[in-house]
This record gives sequence, C-alpha cells and structure tokens, in this order.
Amino acid sequence: MSRLPLLARGAPGTVVARGRGRAVTAGEFLRDVAQQAAALPDRSYLLNLCTDRYRFAVGLAAALARGQTSLLPPNEAPDLLARLAGRYRGLYCLADEPGERAGLETVLAADGAGATPAAELVFPAAQAAVIVFTSGSTGEPVPHAKSWGALVGSARAEIERLRVEPGASILATVPPQHVYGLESTVMMPLQGGCALHAERPFYPADIRAALDALPRPRGLVTTPVHLRVLLAEPEAVPPADFIVCATAPLSPQLAAQAEARFGTHLHEIYGCTEAGQVASRRTVETDEWRALRGVALRTDGEGTHVLGGHVEREILLGDVIELRGRERFLLHGRTADLVNVAGKRASIAHLNYHLNSIEGVRDGAFAMPEADGEGVARLMAFVVAPGVARETILAALRQRIDPAFMPRPLCFVDELPRNATGKLPRKELDQLARKAG
Repeated sequence: MSRLPLLARGAPGTVVARGRGRAVTAGEFLRDVAQQAAALPDRSYLLNLCTDRYRFAVGLAAALARGQTSLLPPNEAPDLLARLAGRYRGLYCLADEPGERAGLETVLAADGAGATPAAELVFPAAQAAVIVFTSGSTGEPVPHAKSWGALVGSARAEIERLRVEPGASILATVPPQHVYGLESTVMMPLQGGCALHAERPFYPADIRAALDALPRPRGLVTTPVHLRVLLAEPEAVPPADFIVCATAPLSPQLAAQAEARFGTHLHEIYGCTEAGQVASRRTVETDEWRALRGVALRTDGEGTHVLGGHVEREILLGDVIELRGRERFLLHGRTADLVNVAGKRASIAHLNYHLNSIEGVRDGAFAMPEADGEGVARLMAFVVAPGVARETILAALRQRIDPAFMPRPLCFVDELPRNATGKLPRKELDQLARKAG
C-alpha cells in the first residue's frame, strides 16, 4: 500500500504557517500534531470546527495520526450537528473555543506548549481522511468521503498548474471546512512547502493589512464576492504573486481589475464538493477551462462525467458543459439553475454574471420563486448597489439579456445572505424572495 507524507518538504526549519505575529516551522507543527493526537479520544469520527486555519491543520493531521476521519460540515447549525451525531456514532468536536454544540463532546485545540518533538508523518494513500458536505446551496447537505491520496493528488495538481513557489505564504478569505478552502489553503501549503496563514480576515482593511505583513512570494485565495468588495474600495492593495478564485463565476472585468490592482495573474478554479477541483483557467485570457493533470471528462445522455487523477470515482457533474476534447471545455451554468421562460432557456448563473458585471453593482442574484397556484412564476432579482438608480441597472440588463428574463421586480437590499464561501444557500434566497413577494 502506498504511503504519502503530511509535509512534502518536511525540513524542520521550513515555515509551514504564519499569523498572529509568529512563524511556525515544520518541526513545531509536527510537535503540535503529536500533542493534539495524544489529547484526542479513541473514536472514529471528529468534527473539525476550528476557525483558526493552523489549528484546523493540526487537528486534521492529528485525526489522521489516530486513524480518525474528519467531518467538515458546511455550517454549525445545531440541527445539522444533531443529525450528524445521529449518523456518525461517537462523533465529537474539535474547536478553538468551548461551547455547547448540539450535545456533542468538545475537545479544545491544544496550544502546543511543552510538547515533545515528533517524527515526520506519512499516511496510507487509501486512508479515509475527510468527509466533506455539499454547501446546502441547492438543498440538503450530502456527504462525500475523500481519501488521503485524493487530497494529496489534488494539492499537487494545483501546485503544478499554478506554479506555486516553495516558501510562498498563502492568505485566504475562505474557511478550511469548505472543499475549496481545504484544497487550496491547507493541503496546497502542506504539500507545496508553503506557509498557510492562520487567520481569515474579513474586512477589506484587514485583508490588505494581513497580505502586506506577509513576506513575498505571497498569494491570495478568495472568492468573487470577497474580491469585488475588496476592489470596490479606493485604497491601494499590496502586490501579490498569485491570486486564486473560486466558488462562483468570475467576470473577465473583475479578473482584469484584480490583476491590474495586485500586479499579478489570477487563476480561477472550477470544481465541486463531489470531485474537488477539476479545472482552471486564466479568466482574462479565455472562457475555456483546462482540466488538471490526469483528470478527464466525458459526456453521455445523463450529462458530463469526470474521472481520473485525484478524482477516484466517476462523478456526474451538476453543470451544463460543452466539451472541446477530453481536457478542455466551456461552462454554461448549473443544470439545476436552468430556467424556462416563454419557451426560452437560460441559467441563473449566466444571468447573475451579467447582473454583477454592471458598473456600481456590488452584489446581485436572480431568483425564480415557485408559482403560486395557477400563476406563472417570474424571475426576480436582488441587488446591492448603493447610489445606482433602478432604471440604470434595468437599462444595462436590457443590453445584456433576453427581455424574457428581465427581473420583475428588481429589489434593492443592503446585503445578500451569503455564507462564509460567498455562496447563496437556496433556503436563504427562497426566504428573501418570499419576503419580497
């Protein structure tokens, strides 16, 4: 059975994490993992709720060392945690802070003080590492197990595609519990000899300060929503050596603005919870996606399937995809997002793309409420656009989309109920639509 290391570049003095005013070396990291592993109870499943990215990484490695599988839920709603406790026998939590979590036993993350040095860790490629869950943006969260080999393969494919330099520091605005956050902000640093940033800054000023404090080379892992808010402010942003963006379609205009302001290249990642990251593109150069090393796609009557590389079993993708060979494709939106109005079809993602491309729109989303009785459901849209007139937005939309898909009504809101990764859960959007109706 093949075995793969926790740290691809495990020299004791290599910096593996930064943040909160200190740098953590590989030797210190392995020491902290050993201490955390010794403090874990003898169970099969651990719910890793650490918000500090370094403590999350320590907990992930400690669970692997004890032969335990980490559950990474999309949120900490008491109802969801209670359901997970009923499904996974003996489930317990690892967290930064004490607190009541649906009656689950909680172990606090170790502080590393007084721990003895530990040897470098390797784990079987086939070992069950994590169970990730769909975000709930399209319904009930669904579990998907991933092996240690799949996580390592994904990280190495991303490092190769993005050409991330060893020694780079990586700042992120996404949580580690999301598959994108796990792959790009935890696994990529561990496997690439890079330094993860322990914190997750939220406000633009905090992001700028955290990035500026990191030595170069340095990169930013973010989402279109976070990037749009950051670039809406006039203050100069610190230069970066790469930007990675995912979780929602990114407009070429925003990508170009980001590249100009940060003085670097931006790479967009396409993926899903089921398969992990699948492909990438440099958005300012092409609409075409290119699959990561070893990953191939095929289409049949069901839709488009992906398999190969770090994708260990064939996955039916939930998107409308136009193949241009086995490794290149165009993305036309999610299958579940397709709407039919007056015999014409469009995807919500396509409509959102055009809405968010309008100057002055900070955030926006279309919604299709359920038809009321015999009535006909009509598209509506929500927009965050301070100081922009309604007719200005509608006029811009008329230039971009078919008249059949014009929103009726267009509702102005202070903010959209997005989750930590910038997604809009369907339940929250439906609730917003009902209030507006």
